[in-house]
Amino acid sequence: MEERDTQAAPPMHPDEWLARVQLAACYRVFDMLGWTELIYNHITVRLPEGLTGGAKQFLINPFGLNYSEVTARNLVKIDAQGRILDGSTYPVNPAGFTVHAALHQGIPDAHCVMHTHTTAGVAVACSEDGLQQTNFYSAQLHERVAYHDFEGITIHAEEGPRLVEHIGDRQAVILRNHGLLAWGETLPQTFAILWTLNRACEIQVATFAMGRPRYVPQAIAEQCSRDALQFDARYGAGQDVFDALVRKVDRIDASYKD
Repeated sequence: MEERDTQAAPPMHPDEWLARVQLAACYRVFDMLGWTELIYNHITVRLPEGLTGGAKQFLINPFGLNYSEVTARNLVKIDAQGRILDGSTYPVNPAGFTVHAALHQGIPDAHCVMHTHTTAGVAVACSEDGLQQTNFYSAQLHERVAYHDFEGITIHAEEGPRLVEHIGDRQAVILRNHGLLAWGETLPQTFAILWTLNRACEIQVATFAMGRPRYVPQAIAEQCSRDALQFDARYGAGQDVFDALVRKVDRIDASYKD
């Protein structure tokens, strides 16, 4: 891939570099899993305010690159208004900025935000009844899923407050007629939530294609949701599974660390 010329980058705090490496690794994990949509969709991370002097700043993929081309260094740092802060010559997709900025600013614990258009996720988002309580994975998400109605291409900032209001404190989100979204206190936690939501959608699509589903009783779903410890920071919140996937990426191509 031909590199673009960039301005000289300012000195970078080690914690920002670690955040960049982790986020770039996550883009490669998505690529490995097939969770890509050409050059579209986004995973973003809000930088700790201790590094930014209290300002809201976050990292996003450079618009125009495949996920397989994202590296720690070419991630773009922007502020809450979408202004590029690190001298990058890559643009930022306004549709990605609008949704992610709304969550990063409107939800205090939204350190990381992920959005996908997987076939199963969009299919369930396009169904009238959304995610149904019919499988092992959907049961873990009982009363954890929020819905937001489709308002068109997400480039209008006025949609942001409505999106945040509809999400509330639920970290798994189905954007109706659109796709899936998750947010979390850490990147691995966000990944664990999104993976579970997407897996629930995959199983639902396969199940409904076979005929009449068997529903999970509400009491069992409530218990499953309480017992789903993989989302809890006290139990690693997805760190182990994310690390395992990064090791797999490393064996394929570790250039994301550049």
